[in-house]
Amino acid sequence: MKSKLYKAYLVVSRFVFIIIGAALVSIALEIFLIPNKIVDGGVIGISIMSSYLSGLPVGMFIVLLNFPFFYVGYKQIGKTFAISTIFAVCCLSIGVTYLGPVPSLTNDVFLSSIFGGIINGAGVGLIIRNGGSLDGTEAVAIILDKRTSFSIGEIVMVFNLFILSAAGFVYGWDRAMYSLITYFIAYKVIDIVVEGLDESKGVFIISEAYEDISEALIARLGRGVTLLDGHGGYKGLPTNVIYVVVSRIELAKLKGIVHGFDENALITIHSVEASGKRYKKKAIH
Repeated sequence: MKSKLYKAYLVVSRFVFIIIGAALVSIALEIFLIPNKIVDGGVIGISIMSSYLSGLPVGMFIVLLNFPFFYVGYKQIGKTFAISTIFAVCCLSIGVTYLGPVPSLTNDVFLSSIFGGIINGAGVGLIIRNGGSLDGTEAVAIILDKRTSFSIGEIVMVFNLFILSAAGFVYGWDRAMYSLITYFIAYKVIDIVVEGLDESKGVFIISEAYEDISEALIARLGRGVTLLDGHGGYKGLPTNVIYVVVSRIELAKLKGIVHGFDENALITIHSVEASGKRYKKKAIH
């Protein structure tokens, strides 16, 4: 009973933080960026420019342009990520729709680019930290990462540089440069909120339910696990340690799986640079 309540708490808290994150991004867009013709990277940036050129609501473009990306990435990334992301995108769409009539806090473009970037980065960071995303290009980058020699970060950077360059033709090159400032500020804030943007994370898990956890990680994440023999330093009793390497997007799902079997399990996470076939994700059945 306690385990079920704990799992319910994890799910509810995840979605609450996603709502908060989407609200922050909505504020950044409608109160600072969009009124001053500053764009964000990724699909949101394309949505802002599409709304400006067509006169249609930006929230509509955020949903429509994101949906194909996540439909393609659903089988590659997993159901939990897809559900969290669709929820986040819908919350953002609702947020920008209701905040649309609210006037900008400042007409100073430089201040808007700074504070818009800070608030936007904080919101996106919260969403990523809780297993979701607002940018369909990141899902595509994960898929391309498995088929090319480029990292996820490099692929996302190319996408965003292309989008920010397009802003120069739509709004003028001064706005494109302000948009670039916003993008890098947001990137750094995301780094702080998520505690590192390394794409690969090495995870050590210590739990008496190591067999069930190992099977669940293989089945639900498609990741290979390694069981290490260890001994407790205090009592000297033998113990089993699970080691697995995952992407940062999978961390929230991994924690949910582990705590679903043992809420007292010890999980330690560190950044790693992973390569080789053993790290490649297996198909999830």
